[in-house]
Amino acid sequence: MADARTEPPDRDRRRLFWPGGLSARLLVLTVVFAALGGALAIPPALAAYEKQWLLDRVRAAELASLAPEVAPDRVVSEQLKSELLAGAGVEIVAVSQDGVRSLVFASGHPAQPPYLVDLRTRAPGLGLFAPFQTLLGGGDRVRVVAEPRFRKADFIEFVATDTELKKALAGYLWRLVAIVAGVAALAGVIVYFALNLFLVRPMQRITFSMERFRADPDDPEARIQLSGRRDEIGRAEAELDRMQADLRAALNSRARLAALGEAVAKINHDLKNMLTNAQLASERLAALKNPKVSQALPRLERALDRAVKLATDVLAYGKTQEAAPETQVVSLDAALDEAAAEARLSESNVVLVCKTGGGDVVADPDQLHRILVNLLRNARQAIEHQEGRAASGRVEVSLEAQAGASLIRISDNGPGIPPRLRERLFQPFAGSGRPDSTGLGLAIARELAQGHGGDLSLSVTGEAGTVFELRLPGAPAARLAMRRRTPGAADDGEPQGRRRSARPT
Repeated sequence: MADARTEPPDRDRRRLFWPGGLSARLLVLTVVFAALGGALAIPPALAAYEKQWLLDRVRAAELASLAPEVAPDRVVSEQLKSELLAGAGVEIVAVSQDGVRSLVFASGHPAQPPYLVDLRTRAPGLGLFAPFQTLLGGGDRVRVVAEPRFRKADFIEFVATDTELKKALAGYLWRLVAIVAGVAALAGVIVYFALNLFLVRPMQRITFSMERFRADPDDPEARIQLSGRRDEIGRAEAELDRMQADLRAALNSRARLAALGEAVAKINHDLKNMLTNAQLASERLAALKNPKVSQALPRLERALDRAVKLATDVLAYGKTQEAAPETQVVSLDAALDEAAAEARLSESNVVLVCKTGGGDVVADPDQLHRILVNLLRNARQAIEHQEGRAASGRVEVSLEAQAGASLIRISDNGPGIPPRLRERLFQPFAGSGRPDSTGLGLAIARELAQGHGGDLSLSVTGEAGTVFELRLPGAPAARLAMRRRTPGAADDGEPQGRRRSARPT
């Protein structure tokens, strides 16, 4: 059965369109909102149509009311009266002049009083509901009052059945509905294609790129193709591209670390045997009673003990999982002495200046030693590889209590760290600018510091040198002391302190 993570995204691609996809929802919402906008225009359009229909009847009735004035003896025959009323589409016509209302034509009297529509005083808001009252009515007669246009009078009125008005309003309403539906569909399609082109399709490209990257992060085609847009879509594409690049780098680093752990695990057995033989040789050397051997032997034994412990924990180390620190009070001066000797500062004529005040820190001795060795070795290598250097190398270490923690500053007078390396300085295999370096030193040092509950950070870097800050929980016990010494000198019990800046290994 195929893995769900490598399943082709065709099914998901279909979902994007129907029924729950963004495109389908956009189309439906566009049509619905366009239809709602058109529906809001129907009541005022119906009201205007009804008013115009009634005004047309008013003008026809007004013209019919002029017939008696032009007829001989002001008498209109019954036949002509019927034709005039039928032509005007009304049953009764009346005119009011000088406050006197007179009936001009009448074909009969309605059985029930008609309802009144006064076009002179109708409020615009109330007129919006009048067409629906007419449509929902029961075929009653309507009495319409309006101002005359063709004669001098107070008003003119007529009475007619509203059956024809209802038919006209119903027909007009259906035409409006058809127009609104057509316009809504057309607007919906136009807006849909426009938004689909500028918004939905770019989002689909981003979604497909994310799905393809999830299925196979190593697939070069999974990388999002930047469109160069400067809006939110362009920003989303740029951020996705950066995220994919960061994830690829992290996965590559993880793979390299896993390969490193596997390779180191294979030589673990042989390495432990070699170190055991070295320990036996050191015990034989201790029996020689040579003063020079006795002086160098303790340092050799400590180095062998650390190597054996590292070989024992090599599997956990290869998986980048450090053991929990076993903290105790450690003399920072003594730790600096051992770390400076292992970092071979004296061999490169790099001076170590200690401003620790003879203080102590709370840390795991072995892990603190590894942190200090990495930092001091980086400082020495940065100074050694600086082209055209004339001044002697200098590494300075200081210790102070700050907010209940021990703050150790390590500074050097090297060339500084290039800007291109600063962002990935603590990333495994990525924080080194030299081809002969693995780029693991600072990553290991920071991991060990964070395992103590502290941190290792880059404070300052530039042409004048670099400063790293190592923060460990627990405040140091300061003693006022400051001495300058060269690493590698004979141990005479003098404390050392330091401040440093270094290049990444």
